[in-house]
Amino acid sequence: MDPDTTDIDSIAPQLFREDAEALDIADPLAPLRDQFELPESGLVYLDGNSLGVCPKATAARVADVVQGEWGQGLIRSWNNAGWIDLPQRVGDKIARLVGAGPGELVAADSTSVNLFKVLAAALAIQKALAPARRVIVSETHNFPTDLYIAQALAREHGCELQLVDDAAALASALGADTAVLMLTHVNYRNGAMHDMAALTAAAHAAGALTVWDLAHSAGAVPVDLHGADADFAVGCGYKYLNGGPGAPAFVWVHPRHADGFEQPLAGWMGHAAPFEFTPGYRPAPGIARYLCGTPAVLAMAALECGVDTVLSAEPLGGMAALREKSLRLTRLFAMQVRATCMPLAPNLRIVSPDDDARRGSQVCLADPELAYPVVQALIARGVIGDFRAPDILRFGFTPLYTRFTDVWDAAEHLRQVLESGQWREPRFSQRQVVT
Repeated sequence: MDPDTTDIDSIAPQLFREDAEALDIADPLAPLRDQFELPESGLVYLDGNSLGVCPKATAARVADVVQGEWGQGLIRSWNNAGWIDLPQRVGDKIARLVGAGPGELVAADSTSVNLFKVLAAALAIQKALAPARRVIVSETHNFPTDLYIAQALAREHGCELQLVDDAAALASALGADTAVLMLTHVNYRNGAMHDMAALTAAAHAAGALTVWDLAHSAGAVPVDLHGADADFAVGCGYKYLNGGPGAPAFVWVHPRHADGFEQPLAGWMGHAAPFEFTPGYRPAPGIARYLCGTPAVLAMAALECGVDTVLSAEPLGGMAALREKSLRLTRLFAMQVRATCMPLAPNLRIVSPDDDARRGSQVCLADPELAYPVVQALIARGVIGDFRAPDILRFGFTPLYTRFTDVWDAAEHLRQVLESGQWREPRFSQRQVVT
């Protein structure tokens, strides 16, 4: 098959491996895969939406921080090696991926901690301007940590958390008592993506503020925080940004809000002059006040390497090109699963949206009986996805390093697991702590 003429739209209703090979040959983003440490040949990694692959640059960079900047420079490296500037420097790089401006976003803490900061700030704004607004609106299937943080803050502020089962009903759930609409841009369970601009506009029309969690968006799909006129956003550093396990997260605040209030975790790094060591807190201007404790230098250095891998796509079309490939990968995987796997499992279904505009960079399947053991059987075969309770088989497609042949191989292994009944082996039903 001529790779120059191979196109996803001409492949139907089933993908053959030679089709996938031709797509890989023609892929202009294929060289970006060389940036990563990928394990043994034959392994198919479809879990970058949970933990991104390690960039080749990371080990050397972290070693340099340990051996040179820390080992030789010692405390002088806070100034000489620019450690103190890492939250802003890495934050400015992430800002380029999510439609934020320079000096508007910082890398710090965890997604949960940052969510606590911005949600508390949003509630404080509404309490000052419209005290009757005491409802936080979110989805029932939002990521649990977001809901836990919202529940805790609702209790503290005398508010109510209202959960909506149907995403299509979110706009109609906004009313005169709504203070904040808090959503994850791409749902972790099914990969469904919200229309950020439309829902932000609906929230503003109702007098509410918006808080967006970009954990499954940043580095995977185009995000335009300013274009959507969002109010607050947080996100994760260890998924599509490839920052490493437990990498620092990030926080963004629209400039119209940045100087209007103090965030609740008034740590010394958010002080206007941390090294004055005054007993009273004076918040730093703008986004810097969203810092709290001392930056995690080793983790921040690794995160910067990960963010650089995503930025390396800019000469090749940037996030738009990554998104185009992501859609092809996910569309082909769903097509192959329908053609070769679903006939073997009557209850297996695809729960991710078919509509490209509504799908993030993952494809999720559901089956009440097969989900966990099938995922474990696939992992044993070297196809790594993950399971999400109670019934989700989740596969993430990171266009920086996922190939079209990975799509074919993953679907073929899934077909074989189902056809052979391999998933019925008792070892695959033994639950591990991390799923």
